[in-house]
Amino acid sequence: MSLCKPLRVSPARIAANRRNAQKSTGPRTARGKAQSRMNGLREGGRSRFYCHLMLALLEAPPCAVDKTARAILTPEQAAHPLFVELVEMFRQAEAAVVEETWELYAELGASKKKNAFFRRPKPLDV
Repeated sequence: MSLCKPLRVSPARIAANRRNAQKSTGPRTARGKAQSRMNGLREGGRSRFYCHLMLALLEAPPCAVDKTARAILTPEQAAHPLFVELVEMFRQAEAAVVEETWELYAELGASKKKNAFFRRPKPLDV
């Protein structure tokens, strides 16, 4: 048995709470509605757009992170810090893989070959 007194809410307080709840209708302007749509992006890992972008970037062809991100994201999403951070993370990972691959080919002596496959790639647009 609890030793705390039960909370008693007066009927007047219940009525006041109901009146206040009726006033809460959400955003009314187009700007407010657009801003409220972006509220779900605060928790990046829980956003479906964030998850879709991450999967698309994982499946992107080599050296195509920027092109894939531009094709998927709207201008509002492209300006959002969560998406900017994710794309930048993939750019850095892609640059590291390209650099390591180039160093591996150079160690193997592949840089002396005339084959276009073994030529140093163009720098990434980072």
